Amino acid sequence: METLRGAAGVRLLLAALFLLLQQLRLGAGIACPCQDPALCTPISGTREFEVLVFDIGGSTWRFYNWTHITTVATFGKYDPELMCYAHSRGARVVLKGDVLVTKIVDPAFRAAWIKQQVDLAKKQYMDGINIDIEQEVARSSPEYDALTALVKETTEAFHKAIPGSQVTFDIAWSPHCIDKRCYNYTGIAESCDFVFVMSYDEQSQVWSDCIARANAPYNQTIAAYEQYIRMGIDPKKIVMGVPWYGYDYTCLSLSEDHVCSIAKVPFRGAPCSDAAGRQVPYKLIMDRVDTSLSGILWNEEYEAPYLEYKAPNGAFHQVWFDNPKSISLKADYVTEAGLRGIGMWNGDCLNYSGGSVAEYQTEAMWEALTPEGP
Repeated sequence: METLRGAAGVRLLLAALFLLLQQLRLGAGIACPCQDPALCTPISGTREFEVLVFDIGGSTWRFYNWTHITTVATFGKYDPELMCYAHSRGARVVLKGDVLVTKIVDPAFRAAWIKQQVDLAKKQYMDGINIDIEQEVARSSPEYDALTALVKETTEAFHKAIPGSQVTFDIAWSPHCIDKRCYNYTGIAESCDFVFVMSYDEQSQVWSDCIARANAPYNQTIAAYEQYIRMGIDPKKIVMGVPWYGYDYTCLSLSEDHVCSIAKVPFRGAPCSDAAGRQVPYKLIMDRVDTSLSGILWNEEYEAPYLEYKAPNGAFHQVWFDNPKSISLKADYVTEAGLRGIGMWNGDCLNYSGGSVAEYQTEAMWEALTPEGP
């Protein structure tokens, strides 16, 4: 009996010391918000296949398929419950990092910004940072080298301060100065744990006919990954991003062979862009199927689905999106090319309201992300 009391006392002492260390680690005396204090310990180790989920806030994370999730990038308000639950599933939770590139030319500013991010991650018991900078950078500019330096210095600081932490960087769908983002992509990839390729919004600059097209056409998407790999980026440093949303375009005219002419909305020098449409989450697109003129159609050139409908004002619309079929094709490439994994923007685009149809559609999208998906 005395031995049992002693063991219990040791466990209580260790728990108290753990909480004290966590409070000292924060510097602000904020206790671990999890019922089990062990869940405030950063996640360490490398997963064989990464599934990165972007969460934009709210409570839909409770209904995610957590079977394969390895990292959640929080782009909404910090939710300690999400952190605790993700850690209970062995998944990392990382900050969103963004900063004006004109300021990071100053090394002192970079150091201060990085310290601020590390301190915030420690305060919130998080596991790293996803740097999402999507600003114009010219190859000949001071910002070109400064951006690479920022990524390298951020990675070093996080790895030192939070053992096992993860630093990632979001890059454009193609290395060819998309939207004037001329970054040192090989240098950035070498400087962090992996890059997340945002393989969507691929019609942000349209130089040919102003017609509605797929958000992430298969051949164009895959060709860009081949270019990144030929540049020297290790496939194991690349995570493919896929869209869980599409674009709804108002057609100025809609031909019998499904060519939808759209308004000219210039963007960064291009005569037209996907700004002529509006982004629509997958769940709302699926709600539109039964009342559409066409049902879900399939484009063989883009290997992507689309549908057409007539609005109450009489205008014809064409909606391009990704579904389990198109995502599975890309997931197959992830496996074949040996990429680090896959992820999506964003986890809150699906219908988590319940009901057999919604559940089937939502589960199919989650399962499509993994190599054994549909």
